[in-house]
Amino acid sequence: MSLLDPYASPLTADQVAHLLRRATFGPTASQVKSLTGKTAAQLVTMLLADQPQPAPPLDLTTGKTFHDQPFDTVNAGKFTVYLKNWWANLMLNQPLSLLEKTTLFWSNHFVTRDSTVNDYRFMYRYTALLRQYGLGNFKAFAVAVTQDPAMLRFLNGNQNVAGTANENYARELQELFVTGRNGGYLEDDVRAAAKVLTGWADSGYRDATKAEISTVFRANRHDTTDKTFSAAYQNTVIKGRSGASAGADELNELLDMLLRHAETPRFICRKLYRWFVNADIPAKVETGFIQPLAEVFRKSNFELKPVLAALFQSQHFFDEALRGAVIKSPVDLVVGTFRFWGVQAPDQNLTAYFQIGNYLYARVKEQQQDLLNPPTVFGWTAYYQTGYYQQWINSTTLGLRGLFGDALTTNALKLNSKPVIDVLAYVKTLSDPSDPAKLVNDLTGQLLALALTQPQKDFLIDTILLNSIPRYEWTGEWNDYIKSPNDTAKRQAVQIKLTAFLQYVFRMAEYQVF
Repeated sequence: MSLLDPYASPLTADQVAHLLRRATFGPTASQVKSLTGKTAAQLVTMLLADQPQPAPPLDLTTGKTFHDQPFDTVNAGKFTVYLKNWWANLMLNQPLSLLEKTTLFWSNHFVTRDSTVNDYRFMYRYTALLRQYGLGNFKAFAVAVTQDPAMLRFLNGNQNVAGTANENYARELQELFVTGRNGGYLEDDVRAAAKVLTGWADSGYRDATKAEISTVFRANRHDTTDKTFSAAYQNTVIKGRSGASAGADELNELLDMLLRHAETPRFICRKLYRWFVNADIPAKVETGFIQPLAEVFRKSNFELKPVLAALFQSQHFFDEALRGAVIKSPVDLVVGTFRFWGVQAPDQNLTAYFQIGNYLYARVKEQQQDLLNPPTVFGWTAYYQTGYYQQWINSTTLGLRGLFGDALTTNALKLNSKPVIDVLAYVKTLSDPSDPAKLVNDLTGQLLALALTQPQKDFLIDTILLNSIPRYEWTGEWNDYIKSPNDTAKRQAVQIKLTAFLQYVFRMAEYQVF
C-alpha cells in the first residue's frame, strides 16, 4: 500500500477535526458535527472549490477603500495595520475553504516584507495575487510573482538592468521559490537568470498624485544576449530577445527550464508537506509520499489542486500518529481558538469588525508571526530552521500564549462590549453537562487534537474542574443552575469551575499542538 493511496472510509468526528485543523484555521463544533460521516474526497472537493476575491479593506475613518487611491504618506502606517487586521478577519471568517491557509503558506514561500516594500497598496496587490494563484497553476503563479510590484521592490528586481544585473531575485527564485537548495545549480546559473530578468520595474511606488500601480517592462534596459545555463539545467540556452515582448518571452522560458529540473516538484511538495502534515520527512515518507506526490504535480502540468487533493485524501495524512505532531503557529492558535468558540468579525459594523481584527493581529504579532512581515526572505523562522515548528515555543511566546488563554477564559477580554467566550452556552450543547466525566470527555475531545489518557481525564475532572469536591456535587450544582439560570450565585458556582478548567486546558501542552 502506498502512503499516497486515498483514504476511502467515511470520516469520524476526530478525523474531520484533524483535516480542518490542518487545511483551515480550525473547525467550529457545528462544522465537525455536520461533516462527520463524509469521505475525505467529498470534504476536499469542498475545500478546493473556487472562492471569489474578498472585498478590499476599508479606512475606518471614511468607510472607503484606500488601496486604489494615491499614496497617503500621513496615513500609511494606519493603512498598513488596517490591511493586516483585514487579513486576520478573513482568516477568522473563512468559509470551508483551503484558500486562506494556502494564502498564508504562499506568503511564507514567495516572501515579501511590508517593512521593506513600504507601500501598503503594493502589499494589498500582493495579497490579492496570492489568493488569485494560490490554488492554481504554479508556473503562472511564479511568473506573476516575478512581475509583482511588491516583489520587484523587495528583491531588487526593479534595479536589475543590462550591464549591471542585480542577482538578488534570480538567486532566490532558484534557491527558495522554485528549484530549491538541492538543485545543484551554479553561480553562473544565477548570473544567467539575472540577465533573463533584466528590464522589469514597478510603477506608481508611493506616488501621492496617482492611484495606479503596475509593472512595466523597459526593453531598452533588457540584456539581449543569449543566456547559457549549466548541466544542472541540461545546458539550456535562452535566446536573447529585444522588443516589448522580450521580457515576458524569456521569463516564460526561464520558468519552463526551472520546472523541468527533477528537484523542483519534490522541493515544492516537501514545503507543502512540512506546512500541512509534519515538519519531519523521514526516508520512508520521502520515497513513499513526497516522490509520488511530486509525480502528481509534474503530470498535472504543475497544477496545485491535484497535489493538495492527493495530500489531504491520502492514507498517510489520516495516520493517527500525525495528530498533534505540529506545534500551532500563532495564527493557528489565536484564530483557531476564536473560530472554535464561534466568534466572527461583523463586516456590517466597521468599527466592531476592526476591533476584532486588531486584537487578532496584535496577539499574532507579539507571538512572533507578524503578517506580511516575516523576518527574512526565508520566511518565519519556525518553517526553515532546525526543529521547524518547535521555534514557535520559546521563553517569550509560551507566556504570551498562556496570557491569551487567560484573557479569554476569565472574561477579562471584551470585544465590542461582549466576552469572547460564553462557556455556559457552549457547555449546554454537550451530551450531558451534568456528568463531569462526560463533560470533560466531550470538551477535551473537541478542544484537543490528542486523546488524553484516563488518568489525565480524572485529574482534570477531580482536581481542575471540581477542586477535589465529590463528583455528585457538580451534578447538583449544574442542575440547580439549569433550573434557575438567572440566579447569580448558582450561575457563578458552575461558571467559576468551568473557567478554571478552560484556563488550565488552554495552557496544556496538548492545546499547543494540532
